[in-house]
Amino acid sequence: MIIFGTKGYLRQLAMLTLVCGRCGNPAAHALRKRTTKFTLFFVPLFPVSTSYRTQCTFCGAEERVTREQADRMLSGGTRAR
Repeated sequence: MIIFGTKGYLRQLAMLTLVCGRCGNPAAHALRKRTTKFTLFFVPLFPVSTSYRTQCTFCGAEERVTREQADRMLSGGTRAR
């Protein structure tokens, strides 16, 4: 019997002060990276998918961002909409 599947990992990269697109408040946003890995016998082997999101701490709205936008946010650049 072979046991395989996927497991998700969520890692917070930074807390940024941004203006929320939904509520319009300048609030802290958590920049998070979610990686899904293929597992074999419960051992994670390689990543299957990766996505980046920001979440407003004021209203809870989440927005998906590209890897390039996340890298720009981490380096201190401005947020592109």
